[in-house]
Amino acid sequence: MTTRPDSRARLAGGLLLWYGVLGGAVAWAVHLLVAWSLDELACARGSESISALPLWQALGLAVVIPGLVALGALLVAALAWRRTAAAQATGTTGRGFDRSRLLAVLGVWANLLFLAIIVLGGIAVLVFPPCQR
Repeated sequence: MTTRPDSRARLAGGLLLWYGVLGGAVAWAVHLLVAWSLDELACARGSESISALPLWQALGLAVVIPGLVALGALLVAALAWRRTAAAQATGTTGRGFDRSRLLAVLGVWANLLFLAIIVLGGIAVLVFPPCQR
């Protein structure tokens, strides 16, 4: 006999699954907006700092924080994939499990891609000179 999770557990699991699917994309969008905007605004002001932080530290934070969010989404998607595989092995399948497994696999691959984009974008932002005149 299988027990069905209560509505709060299903809501939390659903939200975690969506974080595992979309977390990397949102993190990349935040990285793109924040890192390049900080760089452009600092250069337009003719400054090498943002508030009290040097520009390279502010840009580093704009790379590391979204990178950690994307890594977290990757781990959540991988965990969802493993759990749906375990459910499939025990014979507990259905449209919901199949859909969750598909979303988990999509999340793993998408988050790998977005994490790579964030890391490579961060390398570009941190390596190239910020204010070329």
